[in-house]
Amino acid sequence: MARIGLLTMSDGRDFVERDVHDFATAAETAIAARLEVEGHEVVRGGGPLWTSEVATTEGRRLADARPDLTIFHYPVWAFPHFSMLAAEANRGPLLLLANVDPQFPGMVGMLAAGGALDQIGRAHARAWGDIRESHVLDRVLVQVRAAAAVGALRGATFGRIGGRPMGMYTAVANPDQWMRTFGVDVEEIDQWEIVRRADTVEASRAREGRMWLERNAAGVHYDGRQLTPELLERQVRSYYAMRELIDEWHLDFSGIKAQPELTNHFATMDVTEAFLNDPYDWDGPKQTHVCATEADMDGALTMQLLKNLARTPVLFADVRHYHADRGIWDLCNSGEHATWYAARSDDPLENLRRVHLYPEGFYFPAGGASIHHLAAPGDCTFARLTRLDGRYRMQVLRGALETYDQQTNEALMRQSTYEWPHAFARLRVEASEFLERYGSNHIHAVPGEHVAELRAACGLVGIDYQGMGEAV
Repeated sequence: MARIGLLTMSDGRDFVERDVHDFATAAETAIAARLEVEGHEVVRGGGPLWTSEVATTEGRRLADARPDLTIFHYPVWAFPHFSMLAAEANRGPLLLLANVDPQFPGMVGMLAAGGALDQIGRAHARAWGDIRESHVLDRVLVQVRAAAAVGALRGATFGRIGGRPMGMYTAVANPDQWMRTFGVDVEEIDQWEIVRRADTVEASRAREGRMWLERNAAGVHYDGRQLTPELLERQVRSYYAMRELIDEWHLDFSGIKAQPELTNHFATMDVTEAFLNDPYDWDGPKQTHVCATEADMDGALTMQLLKNLARTPVLFADVRHYHADRGIWDLCNSGEHATWYAARSDDPLENLRRVHLYPEGFYFPAGGASIHHLAAPGDCTFARLTRLDGRYRMQVLRGALETYDQQTNEALMRQSTYEWPHAFARLRVEASEFLERYGSNHIHAVPGEHVAELRAACGLVGIDYQGMGEAV
């Protein structure tokens, strides 16, 4: 649900405003009612804005309600400076919405106000027509969803556990730029906190978590060296340590460096990261918490935005391999894939029946369990915040996850690191375009179609949208 401000602009001549007042108010009521049917809260002005004083007063009053999006409504010709004054009083996202009616030139009022806002560099979106028509409503709701997703970022705190991993420039962002652009703060926390706190977790909690995984996963494949019950319990302890840090530091989302200190000398963070991103753990249902492997800041920020849009766990992976003969990508990375993606089921046991815990490979001498599964098929939106010459852009792709017969699935997964989680993706972009333009080794995805919302979100925060292939 979003909170939407609604202000109706009118004519500044008193004799005209008297004639159009009832019509404008009825049109505003219809818009409010339609948005409320969609489940949103609407905060309305005290009446049409027809004087400078009313424009400023009502603009400030609605700003105090902290709406995710404010709609400036143009059912009739409206003096443009009322929009300018209301916009100055309300610095949040704006959508200009006009009727299309030859008798009442609201469209003219919207264009005049929109041009004035353009001249002062005030970003806004526009929609036109009768909100009872589905295409008009859809255009408005795209802006509502985007504004709510962006608004949820502002005032959030990211917990960066550790520093830059393995020299990855794309995993590190400037906190000043984050605050200026997205309104997100960064809390720096040392990885030692995971090690220290893990040792204080009650033995019974670690044991119960391990036994739950043993009962419900498709297999826990102990080898007596890289994966033992003691190492798996250490990973469960690490999960609880992160939950403590999240609660203590009020972290909205996070990332764990892990490599190489923890993966060489303590344990991998695969169990921790997977179940933080899941909507459940061995203690029961819970809220998802975006946690990016390799403390990938821009990856985590992308994931948090996608989570705000889709309300589902978010996929995180390396772009590991391109199977040119099939036209598919193997998206595969240690850790990170929430087990929810194994079946996309509301029942955690349905997902876990497809999940194996394998011993970590030679990359991670400290050992622990790798969360292995193959992501379930379905259409997805793929995206990533990247930077070109220091300026943010959102690179967006359409595509779908695919699975095949068991023999083919197994053969394809064994061509890379089998014990890690995999997602076979058919991206609707030429491989040459993707490899030439894409700005990271990591990629993120959520089920469904969210391209329009991502495009709108870019406009709201003032960054570049870069669609690739069909997402142009």
